[in-house]
Amino acid sequence: MHTLQVRVYYEDTDAGGIVYYANYLKFAERARTEWLRALGFEQDVLLEQNTAFVVKKVEMQNFAPARFNQLLSIQSHIVELKGASMTFQQEIKNAQDQLLVTVQVQVACVDLASMRPRRLPKAVLGELSRVI
Repeated sequence: MHTLQVRVYYEDTDAGGIVYYANYLKFAERARTEWLRALGFEQDVLLEQNTAFVVKKVEMQNFAPARFNQLLSIQSHIVELKGASMTFQQEIKNAQDQLLVTVQVQVACVDLASMRPRRLPKAVLGELSRVI
């Protein structure tokens, strides 16, 4: 499991100071990117190798709102790892460990030139297999 902390900025909220729902998906995306970075994989390097990750499916459930200036924790783990895709389960909690949002995201690996599915790079697949 990987955990990333993010602070809710004014720009993340609506007029009432509550996080706008689409921004939870941005927080979840950051957490997945930072997890890959922590494992030694930079997405810009993968892009140079004609490899990208695209969201194929997303499910999000809201339980309670996050508010301006709160510190949130996004916990991520992989629930399914296949040759060309992976599914993440992510939980967003506040500093009191209250569950605010769950996100399940299926991400596919694609060849940038053709935009067709391709196998995860061996190094990425191997490292993800090791940590799940």
